[in-house]
Amino acid sequence: MHVLVTRPEGDAARTAQALRARGHTVLVAPLMRMETIEGAFGGPFAAVLLTSANAARALTHRGQAELTRLPAFTVGARTAQAARESGFTQVESADGALGDLVRLVTARRPGGRLLYLAGEDRAGDLAGDLAAHGIAVETAVVYRTAPVDTLPAELARALTEDRIDAALHYSRRSALTLLRLAAEARLLNAAVKLAHYCLSDDVAAVLRESGAGHVAAAPVPTEAALFDLLLA
Repeated sequence: MHVLVTRPEGDAARTAQALRARGHTVLVAPLMRMETIEGAFGGPFAAVLLTSANAARALTHRGQAELTRLPAFTVGARTAQAARESGFTQVESADGALGDLVRLVTARRPGGRLLYLAGEDRAGDLAGDLAAHGIAVETAVVYRTAPVDTLPAELARALTEDRIDAALHYSRRSALTLLRLAAEARLLNAAVKLAHYCLSDDVAAVLRESGAGHVAAAPVPTEAALFDLLLA
């Protein structure tokens, strides 16, 4: 299958490698770019919370090496891997969604205030969910994702020539960006007719509202579940 991956550059390369190992042909056309946000946050903290690999990478850029000595709790395995690559040595993954991370942290109950390294745009309210269990969390926004200005030329050609079978979508924002840029390039019909595989129902709703006929959502928000949709 010819699969489109629109994730930011670093994530896209890893996803493409995994897809090619499964026999797919991949077009990498990042529609979002990550930007680190500088800013101070207090302390001390008992542990660090991460729901995105991008947050771990932003921490590296910020030079906050002292935080990597703390335990880190992550939402999934990919984020856990990024945390270890950024210097964390005590990492525990919830291997699921936001609710699974809340349950993990509530069960472990680190003694003290926690630091949530977050993106500017995020789903759910991790700090609020943990506060309901009596756990104090400080949220620090350390990165944002920004859309590219125009549809990448290689992607425009592939849509024009009908060379893509499916697209993977990891966020509402990237899905909306694809639809907007395709419309501006007068290629919306070509984009909508692809098979669209989404990380969650929330992401899938964007494609369904656009009129896309083949839209599927992963039963759990993991890349492995998303890849399984390609075989269904």
